[in-house]
Amino acid sequence: MLPRSIALFIVLSTALIAAEPVSMDHRLAELRKSPLELYAFLYKMPKGADLHNHLSGAIYAEHFLTAAIEEHLCIDKAALALTTCGPGMVDAATIQTDNALRNALIDTFSMRNFVVGKQSGHDHFFDTFDKFGAAGSGNLIADVAQRAADQNESYLELMALSGGGAISTIGKTVGLTGDLDATRKQLDAAGLGKQVTALSARVDQMEQTRLSKLGCQQGSASPACKLKIGYVYQVLREFPKEQVFAQVIAGFAAAAADPRIVAVNFVQPEDGYNSMHDYHLHMQMVDYTHGIYPNVHITLHAGELAPGLVPPEGLLFHIREAIDVGHAERIGHGVDVMYEKDPIALMKQMRDRHVLVEINLTSNDGILGVKGDQHPLPVYRKHGVPVALSTDDEGVSRSQMTEEFQRAVLTYNLSYTDLKEMVRNSIEYSFAPGASYWKDRKYTAVATPCVAGRKTASCQTYLEKNDKARLGADLEERFATFERNSN
Repeated sequence: MLPRSIALFIVLSTALIAAEPVSMDHRLAELRKSPLELYAFLYKMPKGADLHNHLSGAIYAEHFLTAAIEEHLCIDKAALALTTCGPGMVDAATIQTDNALRNALIDTFSMRNFVVGKQSGHDHFFDTFDKFGAAGSGNLIADVAQRAADQNESYLELMALSGGGAISTIGKTVGLTGDLDATRKQLDAAGLGKQVTALSARVDQMEQTRLSKLGCQQGSASPACKLKIGYVYQVLREFPKEQVFAQVIAGFAAAAADPRIVAVNFVQPEDGYNSMHDYHLHMQMVDYTHGIYPNVHITLHAGELAPGLVPPEGLLFHIREAIDVGHAERIGHGVDVMYEKDPIALMKQMRDRHVLVEINLTSNDGILGVKGDQHPLPVYRKHGVPVALSTDDEGVSRSQMTEEFQRAVLTYNLSYTDLKEMVRNSIEYSFAPGASYWKDRKYTAVATPCVAGRKTASCQTYLEKNDKARLGADLEERFATFERNSN
């Protein structure tokens, strides 16, 4: 029989061990065995920012259909598309009693139930945008914000502005010569500045709509109302080159004038004729305009390609040129990195220059058929390139941010520590204005004004002046709350 003192020591020691919090890495490892429980865990986990999110593609088909009814639109049953009303068109309200039509439209507007056959996932995905385009996406921004806030996201960078319409028309009228400077002056003389002002008015409208629909009165503390949004301007690169140049000039000018417009990006299929044929010219346009507006942030879709989609030589240079010529601070997708010339040197350059890759797992699978060990996410991480998970087009893909994290954990055996680094990256590499909460990107020490604590006067002043620092500090508080409640 053990002495009473030793027995008491064993009992107390056992109690202390039992009370010791389980590490978050261990917790996630256990949850990996149960995908449903893993999803619930990840849904509550702080996710920081979604840095690659197209507003129109983020809206679920059901919400577009509701908007179509409210906006008194019609349906072209032959094309399964929303349209203005006219002869032969069916009132959108018909879907309230015709469930077969409603389901067909949802499938056409998204990747739901899609099976590769005569049409590829790539083509079906990009075709959806013409199907629901008649309904205004700007009026549905509140739905996207609410979904993000519900999943414990704190910041969105939404690609919600574009250079189509009047801006491209001015570019078509002016044309394009070999003298970009002379062309820019002609664009200004043709009234491009008026269209730049209109972009800010568009942001005003979207913000007012979002705040009104979410019920965000003065001082509202709801997560959806507190969610910060930065707007990204999209250059439509499948347009003729003279129109692309007008879009580039307008986008940079708008971002320089309005701090809510946080960056410029290029969109539309990267394998399209103009996208491929004019790629180098497009990067030269960005290079030229960057010289005029050096403080405007640049994130570029580059390497959203895969073998077979384009000839082998088409895979060799997009990411590198986006960085070297286009001054990209972030790369969207970057799927074909290992097919570029000297990919190891390229990734070393990305690591050293702190060029983050916006990773879109569900989208890359649906559009390109790239998934699992064919996806470069583990390779980027192996070579120290910063990455962050994002959604791309969650409405079209029928996904959301939590599912991107779930997919990453289950596919690549990521730890909680890995996820936390990605989430911190999403805020650190965001284009939210101001300095960082962190001293460096190792996330081991906070900025000097906050060393003595977040509640100190120096830190509070610092956070008030720097949106990025405030988002970073808020993220750490969210992590602390989540981790405390998870034990």
